[in-house]
Amino acid sequence: MNPQPNDQQKAEAFDSYITKILKYAVRDYFRQMKRRGEREVSLSGLTGAGLSELGIVDKYFSDEYAFDVLDWRIAVSDYELGEALNALPADKRGIVLLSYFLDMTDEEIARRLKLARSTVTYRRASTLRELKKMLEENADESYRETT
Repeated sequence: MNPQPNDQQKAEAFDSYITKILKYAVRDYFRQMKRRGEREVSLSGLTGAGLSELGIVDKYFSDEYAFDVLDWRIAVSDYELGEALNALPADKRGIVLLSYFLDMTDEEIARRLKLARSTVTYRRASTLRELKKMLEENADESYRETT
């Protein structure tokens, strides 16, 4: 069976169509690779500072101070503050932690600790003064050590 001229024409048209599709697909692929090359940076080309921006540091509970107050465990990640809070008596430390880390009001703290609200207010204020004094002393000591 000999191909008809019409069949030959259809085959050539199909061949031309497939060739164009492949040609444009290859062109699009190379354009995309060129765009990526212009926008992407190889990790081997980054400096130490650039690599450190990409990294993530995991913080575990071993880096934190954990205090148990009533039914809560409160974690403090700042070393100096954790040391200062650890030096306080448990009742004073509990009031400060409940107030500032759990955002409880003096009334709520008084109700939970079965104290008068004025007692909670007084202890919180006096404990904050103590903390401030301890932190300032630690700051002064560390400043003297660096100079």
